[in-house]
Amino acid sequence: MAALPVPLPLMKMAAVEKRRQVVASAANITDGTRPSVFRAAATTESEEGFLRQVGVTDMLRAALLKVLEARPEEPISFLAHYFENMGLRSPTNGGAGEHPGQLLLQQQRLGRALWHLRLAHYSQRTAFNNNVGVAYECLSTCGRKKPGLDGRTYSELLKRICRDGEAPEEVVAPLLRKIQCRDHEAVPLGIFRTGMLTCFVLLEFVARAGALYRLLEDPALATADRRMGQAVLDTLEGALQATDGAAAPARYLEAGSRLGPDSLALAMDRALVAQRSSSPMTREEFLEKAAALFIAKVKPVG
Repeated sequence: MAALPVPLPLMKMAAVEKRRQVVASAANITDGTRPSVFRAAATTESEEGFLRQVGVTDMLRAALLKVLEARPEEPISFLAHYFENMGLRSPTNGGAGEHPGQLLLQQQRLGRALWHLRLAHYSQRTAFNNNVGVAYECLSTCGRKKPGLDGRTYSELLKRICRDGEAPEEVVAPLLRKIQCRDHEAVPLGIFRTGMLTCFVLLEFVARAGALYRLLEDPALATADRRMGQAVLDTLEGALQATDGAAAPARYLEAGSRLGPDSLALAMDRALVAQRSSSPMTREEFLEKAAALFIAKVKPVG
């Protein structure tokens, strides 16, 4: 017996029911994943909002802009020092002043200039003069809108040279006051070179004076006889007076080097023969007086 044909309305109803089941299944799948998607989007938005709220986003953007602006040779080290020095703004002026990135970049320039200055001893005149020129160029053109070296940077480099030396601060302070420039004053290459040379010569002069004092010092008392110390200082002053017509600071050191053992021994013998009471002389006093003899010969800037 042949099968009876299915009525058309029943076929349509079956097709509609089948599509309904497919749509329902799809809806269940979508409804099951929607909460996780919404949660992920909400979490991402809350994290970005937190970073903006605490200022991290702006801070990172500013740091990256500083790297692009400065283009340092070691960007990672630059960033590390940048974040480390975020609090360098002066608290007395409400945070005004130079940006920490600028302060760091300035210290890097000073360190690079000091490195060039120390490549050759000042007695090697050609090499030293070349290195002075490189250091001046490094400080006057690197990162500046207008080429030129200001007095603030020049004075800071002088302090760095003296601080890294072994001379006490109270010994070099009078020299710095004499050869420093005003913060906003333009410093030409000639003054820059003379200032650098003077600082290096003074440090060596003080070192040699310290060696002289060690010869006079009583190890048990850690002091020297004042008569002996003053006799050496008087002899040194006489040698320096012979260079009154000299222009270069290095000539003063050469004068001190010409102090032979005979002249020193003669002066010390005269001091011992003199029947006078004597008080002790400390190393600090001796160095200050010796440095004062040198500094008196230095012409002030301006």
